[in-house]
Amino acid sequence: MAYVRKNVRALTAGERRRFVNALLTLKRRGEYDEFVRMHIDFYAADGEKGLRTAHMAPSFLPWHRRFLLELERALRRVDSSVTVPYWDWTRDRTTTSVPWTKDLLGGNGRRSDRQVMTGPFAYATGQWTIKEGVTDGRFLTRDLGRSAAPLRLPTRSELQWALDDPVYDAWPWDSTVRKGFRNKLEGWGAGSGSASWKNHNRVHRWVGGAMLGGASVNDPVFWLHHAFLDLQWYRWQRAHRRHRYLPAEPPRASDAQHRRVVARHQKLPPWDETPDQLDDVSRIYRYA
Repeated sequence: MAYVRKNVRALTAGERRRFVNALLTLKRRGEYDEFVRMHIDFYAADGEKGLRTAHMAPSFLPWHRRFLLELERALRRVDSSVTVPYWDWTRDRTTTSVPWTKDLLGGNGRRSDRQVMTGPFAYATGQWTIKEGVTDGRFLTRDLGRSAAPLRLPTRSELQWALDDPVYDAWPWDSTVRKGFRNKLEGWGAGSGSASWKNHNRVHRWVGGAMLGGASVNDPVFWLHHAFLDLQWYRWQRAHRRHRYLPAEPPRASDAQHRRVVARHQKLPPWDETPDQLDDVSRIYRYA
């Protein structure tokens, strides 16, 4: 029977507590840091050689769907009542709204060094020391809204702009493509700076701190953000039932993307599943 992922604003006090406690248990066991390391290892950009699976590629959505499932299964081994909630950043848009509460993810970082001082993931609690990262920092950092150069979260209409595109993705299957649902949701736009950051990308930059770069998993909001993105893929699938993951076939040897992106029926490293197998997860979970 499928379990339910809820909007984080709908969690009861008990559900919040159990979700936080399950995360802290994984962290204490060292399992959580394995997820951080995996994301760092698969954070490959367009300009790098070899296969891209997690970012700047069609498999952005199925890769993170599978990644979320791995984390959720680990949480549910700790507490079978726990599921990953989603954060609707088109609705909860302030630095003090859910999920930035003391009983959930804690609040913004302090001005001097962006260190998170409140909530269960504050360094001072002794339960959330950064061990895997791209810097030597040991504490969780945030810069909600980006104080030096204020940035706003994506709006409902900006999200709808991505959902309205009936094509899943398009050649050249990378960050430069200007049509297709995948990149409009992932958010690599034209130009430079904040104007080029759409949907997914802009949320990472709005949170700031640890959420910037490959080690973004160090901030638990990563999972709530990507659960919301996964929900958008589900919504897109329902709205465009005749359209599927692309590319359907691997790019040919003459194509610059040959062996650089995953086609519909190819395995999605580091797992044995294909994007096609991750297309329908209705028997595993559903969204409330």
